[in-house]
Amino acid sequence: MADVSFDDAAAELARRDPVMARLIRRVGPCTLRPPLPDHFTALARAIVYQQLAGKAAAAIYARFEALFDGAPAPHAVLSAPDETLRAAGLSAAKTASIRDLAGHVADRSVPLDDVTHLPDDEIISRLSAVRGIGTWTAQMFLIFQLRRPDVWPVDDYGVRKGYAAAYDLPQAPSPRELAALGEPYRPFRTAAAWYCWRAVDVALMGDGAR
Repeated sequence: MADVSFDDAAAELARRDPVMARLIRRVGPCTLRPPLPDHFTALARAIVYQQLAGKAAAAIYARFEALFDGAPAPHAVLSAPDETLRAAGLSAAKTASIRDLAGHVADRSVPLDDVTHLPDDEIISRLSAVRGIGTWTAQMFLIFQLRRPDVWPVDDYGVRKGYAAAYDLPQAPSPRELAALGEPYRPFRTAAAWYCWRAVDVALMGDGAR
């Protein structure tokens, strides 16, 4: 699929919605981090980051990556003892998940070389065969690795909290509520989600999106 212009997405969101327009002016351009060199590494990173604060997850992932000279690969992960992976800071559950991912990729029961040609829902369904990968992890892969333009991760508390901060709500919407609230952003919900994440940062700086 062709790359989306997130600058164009932000401009369209600003045109449609005055609250989003103020947030975009405050935050600036939508700048997703660069994709990782390969899809396996991106998914392993997403597993490490599950339910962890950014700094803690980054430290653990750096130690995990260092075990493989900066380039984790399925067969190398499968060859590493559990004790080695756990020593990097991985929990038992995440160790099992990354091993299961490596096994599925190595035996091609979950191939990754063709995912760029698949629709979002099919990718989520395929990745969900891996232990520990659910909708949220697959959506992070869609957003940050594949740069899909219309992903709306309603289960992500940061997006829900950021939406509440941007729109001055007394509490974060539920995932079901957020699903409906995201409809006006189609087909640019990835950029909208990114700005909701940034809205949390703006609120912590004491300068609300409004």
